[in-house]
Amino acid sequence: MTIQEIKSRYGIIGNSPLLEHSIKVASQVAPTEISVLISGESGVGKEVFPQIIHHLSARKHGPYIAVNCGAIPEGTIDSELFGHEKGSFTGAHEARKGYFEVANGGTIFLDEVGELPLSTQVRLLRVLESGEFIKVGSSKVLKTDVRIVAATNVDLSIAIANGKFREDLYYRLNTVPIRIPPLRDRSEDIYLLFRKFASDFSERYRVPALSLQPDAQTILMEYRWPGNIRQLKNITEQMSILEKTRDISADTLLKYLPPTPLINLPMRLKEEHGTGNEYSERELLYKVLFEMKKDMNDMKLLINDIIKTGVEDSSWKEHHAPMIDNLKSVSGTMSPGHESSMMIHSPSQGSNVKVSAIDRHEEVEESLSLQEKEKEFIQKALQKHRGRRKLAAKELGISERTLYRKMNEYDIH
Repeated sequence: MTIQEIKSRYGIIGNSPLLEHSIKVASQVAPTEISVLISGESGVGKEVFPQIIHHLSARKHGPYIAVNCGAIPEGTIDSELFGHEKGSFTGAHEARKGYFEVANGGTIFLDEVGELPLSTQVRLLRVLESGEFIKVGSSKVLKTDVRIVAATNVDLSIAIANGKFREDLYYRLNTVPIRIPPLRDRSEDIYLLFRKFASDFSERYRVPALSLQPDAQTILMEYRWPGNIRQLKNITEQMSILEKTRDISADTLLKYLPPTPLINLPMRLKEEHGTGNEYSERELLYKVLFEMKKDMNDMKLLINDIIKTGVEDSSWKEHHAPMIDNLKSVSGTMSPGHESSMMIHSPSQGSNVKVSAIDRHEEVEESLSLQEKEKEFIQKALQKHRGRRKLAAKELGISERTLYRKMNEYDIH
């Protein structure tokens, strides 16, 4: 079965290379008996991939059971998975088969496997290694022939480091890893998904389908979608029901998105699989501060150089002319009427000389406001790249969406 056929059969929408790679791996591993660990953020659609693996395997005529490990209380999870004998605990009025016994010859999908208690992880490891398990309240060893596909939205390596997940179980489950990309890494698929959801809700609620104005499309594709496909579907449904106008503007769309802090959510590190250059506004402010710090360090070096060589040397002045020009703006913040000068001992002249801190010049007031510096950086970047926002955003180390918003905020055209 081709990737396109798989997408059509399971209702998968998108042409992202990352998504298609995940589908390809799932189809390749399906005919084997290898355990698979599917990872990805909440809302990316992990539940579809175990179905692909099951239906493309030799077990397709056997049972398929999906278990949400995070939704079952810790006290009953062993009973649910492995079964129990009559009278094994309060309320066990009769013997019960567990999922591993019922799914014999088929596939079990363990969703949110990272939520399993450590005691249950030991039992699961035994099933993976030998196919054996024991019911709660029994001493009889039973056998089962089940393929396990697990999924998680947490980093299991961190859970291992914190002692919440067994390392041996992790390596046993993670024989073949499949990572489902988040929606923000599939920007080319976002509008396709929106159109599909808009069409579906149009039929369901018998209303005209939504459409997006160009600015709204840009926002839709630049938004980070922390809730991924599930969040996009919910917002599309809300607008389909509540909006009278079917042509959605940027302002209307922004009303349905969570508050600004979730747009281009600040990240201290690049995402492991991200596209890069998606930094927060904080990074831009850091750049401003670093530039100011560099100017101060340059001033210190200049003054030290003055002390060592004196100021009457014309070659020295010529050599340091660019630095002097840059530092004039810093000294220009001094109050008018105050002479910026100091007495420095010049070894070359053998006496104390009165030296202007930078040189004689007109006093120029310059704002040291971070907002002003930020605006200046944005203007310079846009000038450098002749108004091309994508390149300017890359130069500044921020996303194009953040640049767009900052340009509106500072009235930059």
